[in-house]
Amino acid sequence: MKILFFTYYWPPSGKASLHLPLKIIKYFPDYGVEPIVVTIKDDGFSQKDNSLLREVSPELPVYKTKVLEPFGIYKKFLGKKEDEQLIPSETISKENKSLRHRISVWIRMNLFIPDARIGWYPFGVKEGKKLIKKYDPKVIITLGPPHSTHLIGLKLSKIFGLPHVPVFIDPWVDIVYYRGFKRSSATLAIDNSLEKKVLLNSKAAMFVTESMKEDYLRKYPEIEPKSHILYWGYSEDEFAGYTSISNKEEEVIVHAGNIFDYQNPFNFWKELKKQISKGRKIKLKFIGTVSPLIKKEIIDNGLSEITQFPGFLPYHEMLEELHRASYLLVCASEKRHLPGKLFEYLRVGKPIIAFGDDNKEVEKILTEANAGKIFNYNENASSFFEEAARFHTDPEVIKKYDRKFSTSVFAKLLKEF
Repeated sequence: MKILFFTYYWPPSGKASLHLPLKIIKYFPDYGVEPIVVTIKDDGFSQKDNSLLREVSPELPVYKTKVLEPFGIYKKFLGKKEDEQLIPSETISKENKSLRHRISVWIRMNLFIPDARIGWYPFGVKEGKKLIKKYDPKVIITLGPPHSTHLIGLKLSKIFGLPHVPVFIDPWVDIVYYRGFKRSSATLAIDNSLEKKVLLNSKAAMFVTESMKEDYLRKYPEIEPKSHILYWGYSEDEFAGYTSISNKEEEVIVHAGNIFDYQNPFNFWKELKKQISKGRKIKLKFIGTVSPLIKKEIIDNGLSEITQFPGFLPYHEMLEELHRASYLLVCASEKRHLPGKLFEYLRVGKPIIAFGDDNKEVEKILTEANAGKIFNYNENASSFFEEAARFHTDPEVIKKYDRKFSTSVFAKLLKEF
């Protein structure tokens, strides 16, 4: 069974949202599904991780198209150098009060519908038409964000009468980074219309969290029979050869992944300072990009000397850091958000400190696996340090999050169409 799979990000992109589709595509042939991948030639935004290229089978058909991205113009507008790396957490930070930044954010929120990657649409549709005629796939799968990718699937589904399966890693119209920004009523009307068309046309809709699925069912109850969960998960084969290391001289807290202004556990930073004043030897390490507000909080709370910002690391180097940590910090952006890193944290097995307001799904997973504890963002998490010794992740509980298992379930669903 052949399927056409559209993903904006592809190796050597180091984008975190690439890991799920990369593994699904890798495992699909084991379950009788032959993917044909369509992606872009090069994205000018994400960091590069060349180690991910080894995950791509030389036998896998991968087609790369042109794309119109606005980031070159964006850099010039802000006075950045052409080769300067853009930091996701800075592009929408409210700490930057400059007029140019505010104008660029307004343009991003109101003129790029559904998102700034809409420039792939004409090229994706054109390439998709060619490949459908060449390979005769039975299903079209699209991955978003960027949700503009789903519009490619919708168009091709309408033209060729093929079933379309959009995979939602994050919500569409009310994705968390829109929070606090003004979007015009016209923009919201158009965006809601596009979202609805994609979901109503879909043969099945995949959501990476139960809470996101339930939220969409409240908005579109008619999609209930075709809505499914595809947890972000972890890949067991990535963890071979790693050994957990206990640092007896200091307690190392690691946060992996991007952290934005809206993921700020402000009282936790104060608690860390208090714990240090009591004699605890603590080190804080951020792997990935860190927003201006979070960096400011670290400075304001006197934590600069014990904090490291190694930035983006290749995937396997990141896993090494997780195995060296004492505790793993994760910040859910909202109650529908299951951070992808949570599943890798679970597999590593170190006690997890989680933050997320009213996030029952993260709480349920941590409790079932005895892996850690979640707090609201206004809490200081002081009780975590008292209870940390009792958290020991149950390996049997988390096996259901292995991506190979998830892929087998996904493949079975596709074959039922």
